Order: sequence, then structure tokens, then C-alpha cells
Amino acid sequence: MIEKTVSTADLEQIYDHLAEAIDRAGLDKDRLFLAKLSLALSTMVADPARVAQAIEASLRDL
Repeated sequence: MIEKTVSTADLEQIYDHLAEAIDRAGLDKDRLFLAKLSLALSTMVADPARVAQAIEASLRDL
């Protein structure tokens, strides 16, 4: 489980922005966009162990 550090309202706002960005990227570029976003966010976290934890958590229950 990932520690919650953002409010539900903020998380909903992030989700909406992310969904809009995926739509703007289009079906042919959505994977590239998500990879670039993941790497950008990983540099902000700057903790490989936490990034690995997020990856594994995101893979659960797909």
C-alpha cells in the first residue's frame, strides 16, 4: 500500500487533469506520454525504492 499524502479532493483534480492529458496525447501517443510522465515524476520523488513501490502497487489488480 502507498502512503496517502494528498487529499481526496486534490487526488480527484489530479485524476481529471491526467485523464484530459491522456486524451490530448491521443491513442497513438498515450503510452509514450505515460512513460514520459512517469519518468518526470520519478525525478521529482528522487527515491528509487519509492518509485519501485509505486510501480508494484500500480500493477496490482489491473
